[in-house]
Amino acid sequence: MSVWVVISYIDPRGRAPVEEYLDRLSVKDRARVIRSIELLETYGAELRMPHARHLRRKLWELRADARPTSYRVLFAALPGRQFVLLHIFAKKSDKTPAQEIETAERRMADYLIRSRDDS
Repeated sequence: MSVWVVISYIDPRGRAPVEEYLDRLSVKDRARVIRSIELLETYGAELRMPHARHLRRKLWELRADARPTSYRVLFAALPGRQFVLLHIFAKKSDKTPAQEIETAERRMADYLIRSRDDS
């Protein structure tokens, strides 16, 4: 099985929102989220429920269940067996809030525009 590459979105100011969020979590919660990211690296596009699910278009949700709080990492697939981690939040309802999806979509659009400019 071939390993996938997981990268973090970096905003125009050089900040990595997912990394910063992870840094604020407890050691236990951070470890659970990182374990989910490692599963994504290992299984890539084959990773499905209960670990990952498709949300819309190219946007996916990585599920990291920790007690008492569960976390969701929104990500997208890129060419070359890569994923970009766009957004992370604490899950508080059954449905993924539209605001969280919109944040990930804005970051993905920014990522695509800036990565095109770099080439």
